[in-house]
Amino acid sequence: MLEHLPAWLGKAMSGWRAGVESVALVRPELAPPASLALSSPAFADQARLPERFTADGAGVSPPLVWGDPPEGTALLALLVEDADAPTPQPLVHAIVWNLPPRAGDLAEGAIVADGAGSPGQGDVGRNSYLGEGWLPPDPPRGHGEHRYVFQLFALDSAVDIGGQRPGRSAMIEAMAGHVLAAGVLTGTYSREEEAPVGPVGAVAPA
Repeated sequence: MLEHLPAWLGKAMSGWRAGVESVALVRPELAPPASLALSSPAFADQARLPERFTADGAGVSPPLVWGDPPEGTALLALLVEDADAPTPQPLVHAIVWNLPPRAGDLAEGAIVADGAGSPGQGDVGRNSYLGEGWLPPDPPRGHGEHRYVFQLFALDSAVDIGGQRPGRSAMIEAMAGHVLAAGVLTGTYSREEEAPVGPVGAVAPA
C-alpha cells in the first residue's frame, strides 16, 4: 500500500517516525533479565533485508534461528515491528505465539495464517493491516531507511494472549512481568535510496 505514495510525500514525512524507543522490547514491563540468541541465515543484524521478504519481492517471511532459552521457559513469542513507520506506534509485521520453549527456528515463509502452516510453528496473531501472517515491509519512497525489529521473548508461564486473532496490545499485556529473556535482530529496508547489501548472518547453533 505505501509503495504507491509519491517520493516527494515520503520525503516530506521523513521526520515522522514511531522511533526505536517505541518498540515493545524497551517497555519497562517487558525488560528482559537475560538475552536470547536470535539470527537469520538470510541477513545479518542491522543489515538490509533481501527484497524477497518485502512488498517488492515474494513477500514471504524470512527464516529465523534461535538458541536455547533459559530454564523455566514455558513458551516463546515473536513480535516484529517497524520502528520507523510514520505512525504514532510501530507497525506490527508479525506476531507468533506459543512457539515451543526450546532452541529452534522458523523456516522461510513459515509466518502464515493459522491453519496454513506446518504444525509446531506457533499461533499467528494480527498484524497492523488486520491480517494474520507476515506483513511484508513496504516503506514509503523517499522516507529513508526503516528498521524492522524482530523480538523473541521467552516467557515463564503459558499465559494466554487472548482472542482468535490477537494484536500487539493484547500481546504486550499478556507478556508483562513474564519475560525471562529476549533476543533481538534488526533488518533494514528502504526504497529509491542507496541499498548496500550486508553480509549474510551466521546461523545460531540450535
